Amino acid sequence: ATTSTTDLPLDDKNGSDAAPSRHRRPLSRRQRGTLSTLLTRKSPFASETGSLPIGELDVSAEGANSLVRNAKILVVGAGGLGCEILKNLAMSCVVRDVVVVDLDTIDVTNLNRQFLFRSTDVGHSKAERASKFINERCPWMNVVPYHGKIQDKDADFYKQFKVVISGLDNVEARRWLNGMINNLVEFDEDGDPNPETIIPLIDGGTEGFSGQARVILPRLTSCFECSLDAFTPSAAVPLCTIAETPRIPEHCIAYAFVLQWPKEFPDRKLDADSPADMKWVHERAVERADKFGIPGVTYMLTLGVVKNIIPAVASTNAIVSAVCVNEAMKVLSFCSQSLNTYMMYMGSEGIYSHTFVYEQKENCPVCTVTTHHLSLPSTTTLNSMLQQLCDGEFRLKAPSITSSSKTLYMRKPAALEKATRGNLDKPLKELIASGEELVITDPVFPDTSLGLVVTFA
Repeated sequence: ATTSTTDLPLDDKNGSDAAPSRHRRPLSRRQRGTLSTLLTRKSPFASETGSLPIGELDVSAEGANSLVRNAKILVVGAGGLGCEILKNLAMSCVVRDVVVVDLDTIDVTNLNRQFLFRSTDVGHSKAERASKFINERCPWMNVVPYHGKIQDKDADFYKQFKVVISGLDNVEARRWLNGMINNLVEFDEDGDPNPETIIPLIDGGTEGFSGQARVILPRLTSCFECSLDAFTPSAAVPLCTIAETPRIPEHCIAYAFVLQWPKEFPDRKLDADSPADMKWVHERAVERADKFGIPGVTYMLTLGVVKNIIPAVASTNAIVSAVCVNEAMKVLSFCSQSLNTYMMYMGSEGIYSHTFVYEQKENCPVCTVTTHHLSLPSTTTLNSMLQQLCDGEFRLKAPSITSSSKTLYMRKPAALEKATRGNLDKPLKELIASGEELVITDPVFPDTSLGLVVTFA
């Protein structure tokens, strides 16, 4: 009987050391294995052998495989990273239950890299269309969408998940999510975190050809807030420059949406996800640029300035999302050593990545329970102190402050804000005693407060 060359080993085709034939049959799923294969075999590199041990691998029928199948996973963001994350979870063929949250709607500019969307999806919810695509193509996985803000959900919503994978594109939302997940941790009588209340947060982010992924074990490892110093605050452009002497295209765009929009539409807030609104801003910016002879105002740049967007690169999204899902599988099943704790990818310098331990910040207002100290002159006004808290290491957004005996300033409700507004211009010596502990709340720290002891210099 004759034997087809496609049935021969590679080194028997056309002589030894021959190149692989393009007609060679691909390996079947049984031959190449699946994630289930990995989860049902013992490993010398299981989680307990790593530098960040999370659990012990159990390869029994009710062990690692069952842990992943029964786990409910939250994916935050359905954009460039989110689409890749959902795809990777689906192609694991093990994950069954996923919830995806995203506030944005689909813009035509998303279609070149957010591959779960089609032209007919433009204007619709990213979360809803992404889940619809996955559910139709991958019936073994059920994706439930939620179109809205992550801040709309309370603690009970987040408690139901075994792991949270974040693909958010802005720092403030990531700070809020990090704060919420850390606040879910409960402590025993000895002050130790209860492992059952620790929900791992896998945070991914990309910026052009660079990206990062990190594993956050709330209250055990460093959190997102610990690394806030690594994110440079956005530099503000003086309003007089925008209004009087624009020099670059970004100034013209800022003029259109900061100054012209409120005059034209005083009762309506600009919707950065509305194609009609963005078209209006772009047209006004072009008019402004033509007046001052400034070239370079494009629709894409307009989107970038209004949304503070850095152009996304599909390959970076693919790499970072793969790392995020890989780490999620590890923390769910303990099948391999977890990342400890931070991975950087620098595609502009080649295929290069770097991993290191991001140390926990001793005075982190989120993951360490400490009271912070601040020394100020007694003549400092309350408003100046609040501004210092916003501009300093805490980067607060809209702080409210109370002492042990009274409310010093409260932003909401409106009646209380009006009643306490007069305190803003008063010196601290008229409001508090030196060494008194104050309680500060802010939207960036959900369901928690910041303890601050102020002493007079």
